[in-house]
Amino acid sequence: MARALKVYRTPIGFHDAYVAAPSQKAALEAWGTDANLFARGSAEQVTQPDLIREPMAHPGTVIKRPRGSEAEHLASLSKSQQAQGRKAPRSKTPAQTRQQAHKRTPPPRPRPSRDALNAAEEALARQAVEAKAELKPLEEEQARLRAQIESLRKRQEKANDQLERRAAAERRKYDAALERWRAS
Repeated sequence: MARALKVYRTPIGFHDAYVAAPSQKAALEAWGTDANLFARGSAEQVTQPDLIREPMAHPGTVIKRPRGSEAEHLASLSKSQQAQGRKAPRSKTPAQTRQQAHKRTPPPRPRPSRDALNAAEEALARQAVEAKAELKPLEEEQARLRAQIESLRKRQEKANDQLERRAAAERRKYDAALERWRAS
């Protein structure tokens, strides 16, 4: 047997949230809260026919209704400001608003100077030219030394090849002479 539905209400901001549910626990779940609003006194069961009609037509659905009119909300706000000793804000004329907007707008900041950056870039360019000028004679000397080294290696390889051929020829002569000696 299905449990009878009851209508529950809790305030949410400027609205009251109504839900038709079988229990307080089900109402809390529909509102999406883990806190027991009923124990805190923030939620209650509603029995007025005009308030329960819509929630009963849509069980389990949260129905929001405004707690008062906009005028009542504004009136309440004015009273709370007065109770705290504040003055209600006075309205300004459009001319006052424009004038105040002009006063608040600070002048644009000047564009940063590029002088230091230009000087640093010029110094970098000068240093690159000077470094290239200093390196050029050393690189030419390095190229000359590489050519000398290559020439020397070629001469050494040629001399080495000749000496290896001579040593191989002498080895053959010696081996032949050794064979003849053993045979005798």
